[in-house]
Amino acid sequence: MAIDEDYSVEKPLNREPPVKDLISSFITQKENYDRNHGAIPHIDATTHVVRVDGAVKEVLNLSISQLQKDFQQHDVICALQCAGNRRHTMRTLLKEVDGIDWGDGAVMNCQWSGPRLRDVLRKAGLAVSDPTGFHVAFACFQTETQDDSWYGSSIALERAMREDGDVILALKMNGDVLPVNHGYPVRVIVPGIAGARSVKWLDRITVQSEESRNFYQQRDYKILPPEATDKEAAAKYWDITPAIQDMPINSVIASPQTGETVPVSTDGTVEVKGYALPQGDQGPIVKVEVSVDDGKTWVEADLLDGADGKGKWCWVLWRASARIERGPNRRIQSRATDKGGNVQEPCPQWNLRGVGYNGYGESRDVSVV
Repeated sequence: MAIDEDYSVEKPLNREPPVKDLISSFITQKENYDRNHGAIPHIDATTHVVRVDGAVKEVLNLSISQLQKDFQQHDVICALQCAGNRRHTMRTLLKEVDGIDWGDGAVMNCQWSGPRLRDVLRKAGLAVSDPTGFHVAFACFQTETQDDSWYGSSIALERAMREDGDVILALKMNGDVLPVNHGYPVRVIVPGIAGARSVKWLDRITVQSEESRNFYQQRDYKILPPEATDKEAAAKYWDITPAIQDMPINSVIASPQTGETVPVSTDGTVEVKGYALPQGDQGPIVKVEVSVDDGKTWVEADLLDGADGKGKWCWVLWRASARIERGPNRRIQSRATDKGGNVQEPCPQWNLRGVGYNGYGESRDVSVV
């Protein structure tokens, strides 16, 4: 996708597609959300270098060509989602939160390709005998951000070194070169973990004994306790609240949507469709249920794309036929279960930044005719 507008620190590119469009295909080809904290850099891939340093035996400076040719390429299909996905629901059902008013569309399910981070770190050689307590920090110095002079994040070194963790340095997205707005020429992809950790336009990888010191690791993307009611009250909690990593189990109803009028079929049912996401590394999704009576009874949905048992990191698209009486102000809910046994709860605890919302999927005020 061409990026022609002059996006900036003051006006970064942040957008999401209509959720009905989003679920039109298992692999998100066109309807991709964008989340940025600054301008979109345009990088020359022929000269770009990724530095690997910190607690390693050999500092590496890897060109894009080396990342392509010197390491085995790995494909992973995973859902990448903003930590603030569904923030609007937390804001409207619970109380006001601080952040972009994301609906249900700040997620995309794509195929990513590139070398495993594990292989790159093994080439550099870890200079630590036990990875416990160490971190891998990612940094992009290409542009200033709204709250820092650069963008950075980190994950646990143990997660990075897991062969089944599938953390990669992505050079391709859906079989094509990364689009500029999604990190060209190289970005990190950390399946199951909040999108904030999958740093775009990657410049540096550092193995270190502490988390990234960047603003977005230390002062954002954390599920603060409910006592943090405003920015002033939150100040004392930032340093003692862990940074969000694994995303929680979730499901969303894409159709019918809140406020929509839908016809009932000849058999007295309404078709309900949506997506579901497993918790962290606990996938795949194994069940989605739908209720039209405030959770008293549930009907199991049919799992469509992504339900073959191989999609540990991907979403599942689902469809159900719900028997519902004609009339106004109907409410339809969904809940998901994953292989790890995680079951979506009715409503999570409120937090100031409105991140990690995973209450039941819900369409309200639906008129059935």
